[in-house]
Amino acid sequence: MSAKKRRKAPTRGKAVERVTTGQIIIYAILTIGAVIMSLPIVYMISTAFKPATELLLYPPRFLVRMPTTKNFSDLALAMGSTDTPFIRYMFNSAFVSTVVVIGTIVISTLAAYPLAKHNFPGRNLIFQVIISALMISSHVTMIPRYLVIRNTGWIDTYYALIIPALAGSYGLFLMKQFIEPIPNEMLESAKMDGASEWKIFTNIILPLVKPAWATLSIFTFISTWNDFFTPLIMTKSDAMKTLPLAMRTISDGLTIARMGAAAAGSFLTTIPVILVFIFFQRYVVETMTYSGMKG
Repeated sequence: MSAKKRRKAPTRGKAVERVTTGQIIIYAILTIGAVIMSLPIVYMISTAFKPATELLLYPPRFLVRMPTTKNFSDLALAMGSTDTPFIRYMFNSAFVSTVVVIGTIVISTLAAYPLAKHNFPGRNLIFQVIISALMISSHVTMIPRYLVIRNTGWIDTYYALIIPALAGSYGLFLMKQFIEPIPNEMLESAKMDGASEWKIFTNIILPLVKPAWATLSIFTFISTWNDFFTPLIMTKSDAMKTLPLAMRTISDGLTIARMGAAAAGSFLTTIPVILVFIFFQRYVVETMTYSGMKG
């Protein structure tokens, strides 16, 4: 008798989740949307491994049938025709993107904390300026940015690629929205226990905003890594070119028969972005939900 009770006990209290027709429709729509959005990436990867015979077919084939790595060899040959090695372009993109991500996280977190948790004169005005800055494209301010960079003597240096990127307002807005819902009672209790402002910031705020850091890292890394226009304007020598700019320059000199090399270059350029997103994507939904932001 006791054995039967033990066998039946785990089944008590179990709630059977029913999937409604509406949920099935939503899942179906999301699945179809995900498949459609992934098609360009699949086509790019497929094109990177297509031989010349398949590249010149009309109508073109979506998937490769006879994969080859010759496109990567052609890309290496085209890169070898320049005085700057391929690894230099990779280093420039990786270095600039990493520094911008770290700098954006540090500056945005430090600035967002007093803006979200302290009342001081001009607080609302500053936030309104931040909101207004989000509406202005970076291309609109390219000419004044170029003049400032030129007058400081930073043209064709890493400073020209890093410093302007740190002045973005999106990171500050995201961190402010994430910090603001943190209960003030928690901070007041820490103050009553004798915690200083810096200790509250490092021991309470920083551990709670790590999901926001991950989200900000994704957006900042992708935008910086894929930035083509800023290096085009701010750099002159091949040694300072980032990978997207270098690939664009090399692709312009390729013939139609070598467009597979351009696809191979696009594939190599996209790999770091995909890896960063896969590594941090689980934090994105948490950040958007907690901060009250929706894309």
